[in-house]
Amino acid sequence: MNTIFVYPGTFDPVTFGHLDVIKRASLLCDKLVIAVAKSDLKNPFFSLEERVVMLREAVSEYKNVEVDFFSGLVVDYAHKKGARVVIRGLRMISDFEYEFQMALTNRKFSDKVETMFMMPHESYSYISSRLIKEAAFMGADISKFVPQNVIFNIKNKMGA
Repeated sequence: MNTIFVYPGTFDPVTFGHLDVIKRASLLCDKLVIAVAKSDLKNPFFSLEERVVMLREAVSEYKNVEVDFFSGLVVDYAHKKGARVVIRGLRMISDFEYEFQMALTNRKFSDKVETMFMMPHESYSYISSRLIKEAAFMGADISKFVPQNVIFNIKNKMGA
């Protein structure tokens, strides 16, 4: 049986916390699809295309990881990809309530797709893409939080 997991998110930008979850989730399945959400409601800093490119560069070492994009319901996308598991990252307790609510809602849309919660390593548990962008705008060194290709793209986008 070919096990396929989908790890959806905005990834605006991808962080070491995301990459930790990707690394560990890729060990649990035959194929892990990183699904970058179009996410117009969140008004992302990076375009969908930029986020996909940054992720592809960041995960290039993983042979069973594919980066794709989607819009709409994640369960519909999971069906399209043949996945039975959706990975969701939990950093802090504050993430749990929202993620739990989303998982239960997704189950109502499709009981054929399970949600698996994964926590990043504790050294990454406090990292958020939003805070990383804010720190970068204030001139902080963000190299402990994101890969070099992300730093380059943030600086380039900011005109620095």
